[in-house]
Amino acid sequence: MSQHRILGLSRRQFVRTLLATSAFGLTAKLGTGCTSGSSSGGDPTATGEAPAAGSTEPMVIGFIYVGPKDDFGWNQSHALGASGTKEKLSFVQLVEEESVPETSAAAESMRSMIDIDGAKVLFPTSFGYYDPHVLAMAEEYPDVQFFHAGGLYQEGVHPKNVGTYYGFIDEAQYISGIVAGLTVASGKMGFVAAKPIPTLLRNINSFTLGARSVNPAATVQVIFTGDWSVPLKEAEAVNSMADQGIEMVTCHVDSPKVVMETAEKRGMFCGGYHTDQTSLAPTGYLTGAEWDWTAFYSGLVEELAAGKTLMDGSIPHVLRGGLKEGFCKMSPYGPAVSDEAKAAADAAIAQFMDGTMVIYKGELKDNKGNVVIASGGEMKQQDPILEQMNYLVEGAIGTI
Repeated sequence: MSQHRILGLSRRQFVRTLLATSAFGLTAKLGTGCTSGSSSGGDPTATGEAPAAGSTEPMVIGFIYVGPKDDFGWNQSHALGASGTKEKLSFVQLVEEESVPETSAAAESMRSMIDIDGAKVLFPTSFGYYDPHVLAMAEEYPDVQFFHAGGLYQEGVHPKNVGTYYGFIDEAQYISGIVAGLTVASGKMGFVAAKPIPTLLRNINSFTLGARSVNPAATVQVIFTGDWSVPLKEAEAVNSMADQGIEMVTCHVDSPKVVMETAEKRGMFCGGYHTDQTSLAPTGYLTGAEWDWTAFYSGLVEELAAGKTLMDGSIPHVLRGGLKEGFCKMSPYGPAVSDEAKAAADAAIAQFMDGTMVIYKGELKDNKGNVVIASGGEMKQQDPILEQMNYLVEGAIGTI
């Protein structure tokens, strides 16, 4: 009989049932070691091992989300990637948990997926999961591979079974900036942001640089809410911007839903993030920077199924890509976008696709007047220095 299925219950459900049955004085702990070669009718995932190279045996992979899977944002984009991977690869068995905070709860979710569900590959998708939770779990489970969204792996410092991945979605933000710059007559735009971390600052700066590439007088008012999901503060930020005469707003928060809906109510233009939010603002939506995780996840899982690993170096510890590599894409253009704006945006997209576009080039100043890239200098998308960004560029109004 399979150790993973008892009377139709998953191992996780079974363990929780045992732990809840205190009236019988039961103490239960299921180990991770399972014998291979289960009998006919047993669960083929009982070993919890990834498929052998070239095989199509079930592979258990776990996804952990910091918010709900239907948030119109970050979590939904990864959940769509996970489900798309399962649809594409029949041997994938998904284990998912949503609304897991960036606390020790994340570590417990990972441990549960490994010990109970037999997962050998985990995708903890929130920034705050990485240090210390992913790093600690990786030390505890050296045969499990952890792929974290957004962290930056440090060679020789972090465990070899840890990889990090993120997309150059600031390319799509740059395109959104071009569209906004050619649509907003006043040039006054806003950006609602969660935390002043490098990946977020890069999105703000790329959006600003895109807008100023077509309208040098454009400004972007930045308001930080302090956390990934604070609906009340997000709504207050948009309303404050509208009261100041700002005509367009975009964002980098976990769920853009409140920002889009508030902007639509206030008669503002808006630009989306993470997923397509056209339905939330049918009048004012211009376009948006979307993730496209299905291609990335399915390609990576196929490599894992072929026997490649982080530990032997056949899978890089730092995985990055942009529009060209299919990590991200643009939302459809909204009804307010002119033919001129579409043409300019499409031309910039073509430059990203052929590798000729460079967003960060000199002379570039921050919003305090300091030169961050000298005249003639440039930093291409793969430059690790961009992942350490700690400034707002000229034209972005706000402080870190």
